[in-house]
Amino acid sequence: MTPTEVRQKYLKFYEARGHAVIPSSPLVPQNDPTTLFTGSGMQPLVPYLLGKNHPAGARICDSQKCFRSGDIEEVGDNRHTTFFEMLGNWSLGDYFKQEQLPWFFEFLVDEVGLDPKNLYVTVFLGDEKNNVPKDTESAELWQKLFAGKGIDAKVAEIGSEEDGYIKGIKEGERIFYYDAKKNWWSRAGTPDKMPAGEPGGPDSEVFYDFGTPHDTKFGEHCHPNCDCGRFLEIGNSVFMQYIKQDDGTFALLPKQNVDFGGGLERIVMAATNSPDIITSNHAPIIEYLEKASGKSYKDDVRSFRIIADHMKAAVFLIADGVKPGAADQGYFVRRLIRRSVRYADKLGIAEAGFAQVVQPVVDMYKDQYPELVEKIQEIEASISGEEEKFRKTLARGKKELERFTGNGSVSAQDAFQLVTTFGFPLELIIEEAGERGIKQIDIEGFKELLKKHQDLSRSGSEQKFKGGLADTEEKTVRLHTAHHLLLKALQIVLGPEVHQRGSNITQERLRIDFNYGAKMTDEQKKEVERIVNEKINEDITVVRTEMSKDEAERLGAEHEFGAKYPDMVSVYSVGPVDNAFSIEFCGGPHVGHTGELATGGKHFKIQKEEAVAQGVRRIKAVLE
Repeated sequence: MTPTEVRQKYLKFYEARGHAVIPSSPLVPQNDPTTLFTGSGMQPLVPYLLGKNHPAGARICDSQKCFRSGDIEEVGDNRHTTFFEMLGNWSLGDYFKQEQLPWFFEFLVDEVGLDPKNLYVTVFLGDEKNNVPKDTESAELWQKLFAGKGIDAKVAEIGSEEDGYIKGIKEGERIFYYDAKKNWWSRAGTPDKMPAGEPGGPDSEVFYDFGTPHDTKFGEHCHPNCDCGRFLEIGNSVFMQYIKQDDGTFALLPKQNVDFGGGLERIVMAATNSPDIITSNHAPIIEYLEKASGKSYKDDVRSFRIIADHMKAAVFLIADGVKPGAADQGYFVRRLIRRSVRYADKLGIAEAGFAQVVQPVVDMYKDQYPELVEKIQEIEASISGEEEKFRKTLARGKKELERFTGNGSVSAQDAFQLVTTFGFPLELIIEEAGERGIKQIDIEGFKELLKKHQDLSRSGSEQKFKGGLADTEEKTVRLHTAHHLLLKALQIVLGPEVHQRGSNITQERLRIDFNYGAKMTDEQKKEVERIVNEKINEDITVVRTEMSKDEAERLGAEHEFGAKYPDMVSVYSVGPVDNAFSIEFCGGPHVGHTGELATGGKHFKIQKEEAVAQGVRRIKAVLE
């Protein structure tokens, strides 16, 4: 069973049970300042889980694209990927446990064809300290479901993950109670860590048993949450049931939600009974790499896995508007491509054949994500351009390495400079130094320097995110409205083909990235400033309207590059929607009238205009 088949079965299954199928959100969050990427299926749904009405209704489902940059170094084993899809279904105050658990069990067993004897589940043990009860309801439901398939599922209390390695699994046990660290969900973590007003609840996870031998290096005995590889979590139903009170106690939420997430690729692994996530989900890519290299997958499993995962992730990120670069999201695309180039070289794949791996990725996903077909030439050009830059970097790095290795060793600072300044990978430093007979490399010192560098970069990037605001303070909101005026002014001055390619708005300034092939002249910048200030002085009403996506597109509403939208969208217009100066798909917030931007005698001013990538310019502007 392929990923496409599982995805189609899942969406049809829940659509037949009253769920509206919504499109995947972009890989770059539009209104979340805390992260650079969409890393889970529920991330775009948080406002609705907290009480906001979803325009598609109370039952929704989707397959959400996800990217986790923290897993880049882990890729190469049999179960880590950076790009994956998360199947999700949500009940926003509608159905609850009695429907959710039977439906998911039915989907796995009757639709996907999994043998129920290979399924194991976990439920919430309860938290006596916080007076949150054990989730006996879920355990009893699971017993009935297994009994319906002729399985006598015994229940066991495990407790912590560490306890699992001591207790193991007894004969007939299939349902396991774990503590809050494993089977409780809230944004803050366990019940102890939750602030007043935070919602949370127990969850129930489903694991697939591959039946592989237990590796005792992880612990004496195996259990569902063991990391040895025998068990694989394939789905988690979160029951948003409680809210923490001011006095620290928990009360039931008036509207109880279901938040389910199941890894598409992991379910495919279970459906094919294959513990290798790459062969299960990247077959067309592997076939191309074998043909291009003349080697078999088994000849260099790690190289094949890294290229297959990284190139798939790069294709989707570029399609969502992220170009390879030195900062923010672009840094990770660059890193994915450059690591792939290194491993393609190991396989002996000719330079001319490297970017052609885009085609099998597109072929795999063209039905679900047709935008990949539309943008394939742009994606291939972006990857080829980054490959060319990297090869020049490698040539410079080798020269620098000659200089650094003159004293017979490579210091931590030298390795750090090679990696951060010249983009020379650590594994290549080790390889090249070895060829020169140099074995003394301060790798631990390098890792310490790199960690400090990453920590600084991470804290700096927390306020940078595409399409959203750093906060909702009044100054930031004013600059958000100025941002809309600026984009329209750029289209008037530079041409209607100009569109936003990135955004960051703080209390101090706005930043917009946009596609344009040349440096703006002083006259163009002055004209843009004049138009924006003119619209501010006209004190135009800013209007928010909920409308169908088709109607918004008919009105010419500007929207996020590469994004998919639900059937009903929020639109902000400067002026009435049918005769607006500016109109955009946007969740807000904005000022009520453009005249509010002039509070205190302020006016719009462009501080800087510069290039950030090929064909992409950046403007930083203020209200001063």
